Amino acid sequence: MLELTHLKVFHGPIEAVHGISITVQRGQCVSLLGPNGAGKTSTISAIAGIADYQGSIRFQGADLAAISVEDRQRAGIALAPEGRRIFSNLTVKENLLIGAATRHDRRAVRSDINHWFESFPVLGERRDQSAGTLSGGEQQMLTIARALMSKPQILLLDEPSLGLAPLICQQVFRLIKELKSSGMTILLVEQNVRDALDLADYVYLLNSGHISNEGDHNVFGNDANLMAELTGIH
Repeated sequence: MLELTHLKVFHGPIEAVHGISITVQRGQCVSLLGPNGAGKTSTISAIAGIADYQGSIRFQGADLAAISVEDRQRAGIALAPEGRRIFSNLTVKENLLIGAATRHDRRAVRSDINHWFESFPVLGERRDQSAGTLSGGEQQMLTIARALMSKPQILLLDEPSLGLAPLICQQVFRLIKELKSSGMTILLVEQNVRDALDLADYVYLLNSGHISNEGDHNVFGNDANLMAELTGIH
């Protein structure tokens, strides 16, 4: 479904990712792991169309080189970004409506909003409240729900557990597991190694902009010392 070939990602003159190749099959959850500064967010940003890159990004067989951010979303790519990045001054409901901006099925949009209010009752209770007043965990739930409002074919999750309390992390990973069980294709960038491995069908380890190792999650999950050495996470 998603294929990156010899991908290089740039931030101005700085090359943050050095010619990596990654494949995500339909229905898979693929985890991209590594220490801070490894190039994980740069990779996921290039897929979403918000970072400059060279090389090939193909989605469902189509090359995305000339495709805008909005058209990538219309094609079925949704990003739940690192740091949540909600629209703080807008209400919870308005944030969800923005997630559905590329859709024209208004009745189905309303139904999907109600679905997420039922899935996350706290969001339903605060639907008319400014999103900036939500807790960190509630904002993360809103970020993921907003991304899913576009009805994506693949969900890009960038550090969904960042800065969250352990109990909230469990709720977020439970949601990701449910999405995977429903057939959603997921590319997960995450520093919580154990939970990321539990979810993943396949794992790529990224270090200093290069893929240092890859394989089935069991290969890494059976050797905690290897994981610590390769990712810098102990």
